[in-house]
Formats: sequence, C-alpha cells, structure tokens
Amino acid sequence: MRDLNQYPFEIQILSEEDGGGYLISFPDFSECISDGDTIEEAIQNGLDALKETIAALESMNLPVPEPGSGGSYSGKFVQRVPKSLHARLVARAKQEGVSMNTLVNTFLAESLGKKEPA
Repeated sequence: MRDLNQYPFEIQILSEEDGGGYLISFPDFSECISDGDTIEEAIQNGLDALKETIAALESMNLPVPEPGSGGSYSGKFVQRVPKSLHARLVARAKQEGVSMNTLVNTFLAESLGKKEPA
C-alpha cells in the first residue's frame, strides 16, 4: 500500500466566480485534482481522488509516478496579477519591443539564475 501522504500537493484559493473554496492538485498526477470548502476538506477530498487515480492507473497496468517525481509538465501556467502590475508589464514589454510572454519568461529566467545568499 502506498503512503499517499508522501505525494506533494498544491492548494489554490478558488474565486467566488469559480465556486469558492480551495482547489488541490498533485504535481505528480496531471489528471488528479479535487476541491473543498476548507483547506482540510480539500486535502481529504484530494487524498480520496489520489487513491482512486492510483487505483485506476494500476488497474490499467500503467505506471504510477513516485512521490516527488514531478509528473509531466506542459510548460504552461496561468498567473493572475493585479491590474497595476499587468499594466506595468505591458508597458515594459512595449518599451523593450517584445511580447509580454517573452518579457516575463526573461524575468523568470534571470531570477532563477541568481545565486541565493548562503
């Protein structure tokens, strides 16, 4: 039996427009998400969904990712930002003559390349 608590997860607050509450996802399983009205409920519902996802993979004789393996990444993520920051990014991208996507990718890459203090 696998220890489901070993699998990392991410919690996001859902907007009222999206129904409110919390969304839980598991980076090792792109197809496994759940939600709940509270963080605790989202985690419990998420663990139930994870158990079912693993059982489905096993029943189809498909590989089950190891905890922390990261699963697969699409290279895409969506990030909501304040309107004022969005405006500043658009203006900066226009000033640089690049798309906002290119600008943000550059900022992220430069930031990840910096050495953190020891």
